[in-house]
Amino acid sequence: MRPIVEEMGFRAFPSGGATLLEAGERKPLLQFDPQREARAVRMTFAGRVARERADSVLAICTEWSPDVVVRDEIDFGSVVAAERLGLPHTSVLCIASGSFVPNDLVIEPLNYLRASHGLPPDPGLAMLDRYLVLSPFPASLRDPAAPASPNTHLFRSMEPEESTPDWLREAGDGPLTYLTLGTIFNQESGDLFERALAALRNLPGRVVVTLGRELDTRALGRQPANVLARSYVPQSQILPHCGLVVSHAGSGSVLGALSHGVPMVLLPMGADQVLNATRAEQLRFAEVLDPAAATPAAIGIAAERVLTHPIYRQSAERIQREISALPGPEHAATLLERLHRERAAVPSTS
Repeated sequence: MRPIVEEMGFRAFPSGGATLLEAGERKPLLQFDPQREARAVRMTFAGRVARERADSVLAICTEWSPDVVVRDEIDFGSVVAAERLGLPHTSVLCIASGSFVPNDLVIEPLNYLRASHGLPPDPGLAMLDRYLVLSPFPASLRDPAAPASPNTHLFRSMEPEESTPDWLREAGDGPLTYLTLGTIFNQESGDLFERALAALRNLPGRVVVTLGRELDTRALGRQPANVLARSYVPQSQILPHCGLVVSHAGSGSVLGALSHGVPMVLLPMGADQVLNATRAEQLRFAEVLDPAAATPAAIGIAAERVLTHPIYRQSAERIQREISALPGPEHAATLLERLHRERAAVPSTS
């Protein structure tokens, strides 16, 4: 992320913790295991990564003296560093369904981390949403069983993209299907790209597939003329032209598609994806398949169903209208300025 941030003109610091990205070959696709996912949250994100991040962010804050710490909701180390320094802090939600990290899963390692930094116990983990929570997701996406905290404010994080890349314009007209497996799970997908393309390339129109910067598009082999393979393309340039998105159900990919009213076929592999896919089925904007078992025929049938049954498009467009009605990114900036001034909780008025 550092080069991306620096390209936008900001100063960026390394903040500890080994990267999850590894350039090279894809790994086998594992069957979803909720216990394995829970262990990863508890032992890795609330354990090792949180310890490393707390030390690193504490050093950055001590030297650089920020006014506010803004973190994503799974970055537990940064909130401990902020609490130790007495800095107001903000959590930015990154899980669309809102029910990925129950407190009882992480309360022990996080209180151990607090104690190691001389902080008193926090039996209810009030620190996680003590001041301000920013959510880029519409309220309807959140699981009703996991209500948001009283300090949660919704905003629209995505702005419309007017430009169309030349290569997409030159590829001709017709319906556009977009295939992505994200920026982490793309490397843990086995032959899922190939199975999905075997189905999608038979649809009318064009298919754009992005593999991620870590994978070589040549690994897909020879594809027909209607399949355009790229390492990375900003989704804001593709999604306005899409009739269908096929993805891993990552929160960012789901939000991007819904921001443009595009229905989906979802192949959830792990992390937050299964929860997002469950919510998608409940809200009727996607078909969901088991990625380990899905054959090209099954993926093709699901894609045809989403494209031909209007309920999927109508449901996606309903949520698109909900997203469009949210205040824009400037609202988040205003709330952060208020937090800096008042250094107190910013409760939601809705």
